[in-house]
Amino acid sequence: MSEQIRFGPFTLIADERRLLRDGVPVDPGARAFDILAILSARPNEIIGKADLLALVWPDVVVEEGSLRFQIARLRKILDGGGNGSRYIATLPGRGYCFVAPVSRTGQRRGEPDQKATGSYAQTSLPGRLTRMLGREADTAALSVLLIASRFVTIVGTGGVGKTTVALSIGHELIGTFDGQVHFADLGALSDPDLLATTVASVLGLSLGSDDALPVLITGLTDRRILLILDTCEHVIDAAAALAARIHAALPQVHMLATSREPLHVEGEHIYRLPPLACPPDDVKLTVASVQDFPASRLLIERATAGGACFDLDETDALAVGEICRKLDGVPLAIELAAARIAGFGLQETAVLLNERLTLSWPGLRTAPPRQRTLQATLDWSYDLLSARERLVLCRLAIFVGHFSIDAVLAVVTGPGIDEELVFGAIDSLVARSMIATRPVGAVMRYRLLDTTRAYALQFHAGNNDFADLPARHAAHYLRWLDETGDAWSTLSSAVQRSVHLAGLANVRAALEWCFGPGGNTATGIRLCVAAVPVFLSMSLLSECHRWMTRALDALDDTEREGLEEMHLQAALGTSLMFTRGGQDAARTALDRSFTIAEARGTATDQIQILGPLQMFYLRTGNFRTALGYARRCSYLARALEDSVSTTLAHSVMGISLHLNGEPDRAQTALETALRYGPRSDRTTTNSLGFDGRLLAGAILARTLWLRGYPAQATERALLTIEEAETLDHPLTLSIVLVWAVSLFLWTGDLDRVGRYIERLFMRARHHSLGPYLSVGRGFQGELSVRQGELNSGIRSLQQALTELHAAPYELLTTPLNIALAQSLAATRRIDEALALTDETMRSVEANGDLCYMPELLRVKGNIVLAAPRCDSHQADICFAQSLELSRQQGARAWELRTAIDVVALAADHERSGRCHEILVPVFSQFTEGSATADLISAARLLGT
Repeated sequence: MSEQIRFGPFTLIADERRLLRDGVPVDPGARAFDILAILSARPNEIIGKADLLALVWPDVVVEEGSLRFQIARLRKILDGGGNGSRYIATLPGRGYCFVAPVSRTGQRRGEPDQKATGSYAQTSLPGRLTRMLGREADTAALSVLLIASRFVTIVGTGGVGKTTVALSIGHELIGTFDGQVHFADLGALSDPDLLATTVASVLGLSLGSDDALPVLITGLTDRRILLILDTCEHVIDAAAALAARIHAALPQVHMLATSREPLHVEGEHIYRLPPLACPPDDVKLTVASVQDFPASRLLIERATAGGACFDLDETDALAVGEICRKLDGVPLAIELAAARIAGFGLQETAVLLNERLTLSWPGLRTAPPRQRTLQATLDWSYDLLSARERLVLCRLAIFVGHFSIDAVLAVVTGPGIDEELVFGAIDSLVARSMIATRPVGAVMRYRLLDTTRAYALQFHAGNNDFADLPARHAAHYLRWLDETGDAWSTLSSAVQRSVHLAGLANVRAALEWCFGPGGNTATGIRLCVAAVPVFLSMSLLSECHRWMTRALDALDDTEREGLEEMHLQAALGTSLMFTRGGQDAARTALDRSFTIAEARGTATDQIQILGPLQMFYLRTGNFRTALGYARRCSYLARALEDSVSTTLAHSVMGISLHLNGEPDRAQTALETALRYGPRSDRTTTNSLGFDGRLLAGAILARTLWLRGYPAQATERALLTIEEAETLDHPLTLSIVLVWAVSLFLWTGDLDRVGRYIERLFMRARHHSLGPYLSVGRGFQGELSVRQGELNSGIRSLQQALTELHAAPYELLTTPLNIALAQSLAATRRIDEALALTDETMRSVEANGDLCYMPELLRVKGNIVLAAPRCDSHQADICFAQSLELSRQQGARAWELRTAIDVVALAADHERSGRCHEILVPVFSQFTEGSATADLISAARLLGT
């Protein structure tokens, strides 16, 4: 079937060179048809005049006047003699843009409809709120302005339809931005300091630092997206600062903001969204002419949808015009009035408006006229409610953003307000447009418009009917966290995050009340404890640190040393570990938590704290201490029938044994962790901040290589990467990539090394994971050295090690030191190489990452041989110790490397008889992986 492009009453069929208007053929001419086909196929994209000339007149040289003539001809045809600007816009000096909404049918196979929001998994754009009326020209003009200028703020009165227009533009441009359209609803935000955090969460960025703004800037670097910041006025200063920073630093990001006032920052283009056009005050107004105005059409459509039944006559037409003018064409006010027409009729509604609602626009900045207008509209709407409906509406104002009916029943019900009354009031308020609805899957979500909520909150002050609301609200979200906390680690899509983030906004509001004047600190402490899995799973580490500190400060002497302090200290220590490195504050908090767990907690509690403690000491390079904690964790897990605890215990034991130079025992522990932790079980991310099962898989790959199974090691690494990408947890994937790259450096698979380093950089940069960026730079340096770029590789290695020591993050500094020592030796900086090798060996002996000792001894032997005063005896001692230690550890991979060097040296000195004595027994133990670098070297050496 031929593809059809539809816009307005037109259908364009390019393959058949046909243009139809309402099904009737239209002949614009060959050149004009070509221009229309090109522009309509690329809607909302600016196409330069030179490009159009080349496409339409490929074999002829024509003047620009010919193009202008054909454009004018097209506009006349499209708009029935008008200027056609609602279809084709001119951008002086730049070109033309097709700005009308476009739909496609009959696509060729393999060409999906890119206008369908659902086809883009990464977008966080909600559905269109309503069918728009009278906003086609605004949408077209804004689309062109946004593409051309990158930063536009839609400014207008509350309820004028800013969000509706912004969402429509997002849907129109979703194909232009390849699905990268993200919508941040700031209406639920009460703390301006959390603005960058909220936007980063909408984008799915993990926060690993106290300041979310650099994370956001880094995460958006080199990404072409449309970011919609909706409802900025209540956080105007923070929104202005954020928008200015993004606009200045990120030339690929386009921003569309909505606000009741301009942001007033550099680069902002202000588009004032006017009210809908209303019928004039004219006694000659007819039924037909009144419906030419979008405000009238909106009133009639909403009244009919609300159950009003009427056949308009001339008197009704006058009443429609009067109502629309009284409401100044503000869509929200019109919808509120339309909801009453079914009950009062057009004429009575007009009378009520005259008696009770006088609109005026003058006012100071502190009392904007648009606020007074909405205040008057809401006063009138509120007065039409029954007493019980008013009570329910005002009680609903306690919620921030969307809420569920379950939340309503838990918080709003009380003495004199039973469930039946609440259900009835909700139905009535929805019908009267006082509550907005949004279906999410099979569940309906509700939301008071921001202006309605602000209006209703005015009645809370000093009113005993609402005194119990904050406590009930906090108690409900405490129960919600208890029920949903463990599910947060499985949320990966933008839709899932947006639903739960609305709940998180209410948790934040409850915490603010709990720790504020007149709040309930006991509930606040419990809320903090329940929110820990959420903060860690969503990588909201800085916020976790903030609330845990607040709760700990609120504990009194009787609450110290209890289970609540245990959980708070554990979360504080974990968040500090990831955001501020190996500082004493993190260790102190974790130690304190574990002390309480030993005294009062369960074995499960202790295991959940031992995991972060072991990780802390691994990250700071104290591997022996980490092994001690891993052993305690494993001992406790033996008595439990808990797959999560067992997986965690075996994972931390496996990595410690691996680093301690016990690959055989490490393999057993790691395989057990994988066996106990099925792929669907992601709850191990709650205490560690990442998936412990996938860590086990990554370390198992390295362990298999050390034990002499390079093919299995590669297979395991690739499988673990695949699972981590499916999980869509940035921190977990970064950890897996780090260990996978270290393995591929060992196997000599430099192509994979390069590819996965780039993936690591992309993830680490986007999510501000500093240590992993530094490790990646170190790996890049080692790769450069192997590719012959010695000096640049050495510089990268040195820079990376400096950054890692400063963090401190010592988990992978030993292999990077080995790579640097070899690189220094290759450039004849022998003394530096020897000094670094000796220093690293002392560190390994002291700290316990003994798995690298055989390789260090081998490297030292080669450096000693390369020294100007070669001490072959000392080199032989190093090689002999390396071979012996390799055999003791069961590290056949290290043994093979040393054997290759020894035999190569023997061949240089015509002592090749040692070949069979040393190399053949080791080589013969390898039954797979013949294409890996060391086995290729061994086979080549044996062949000579």
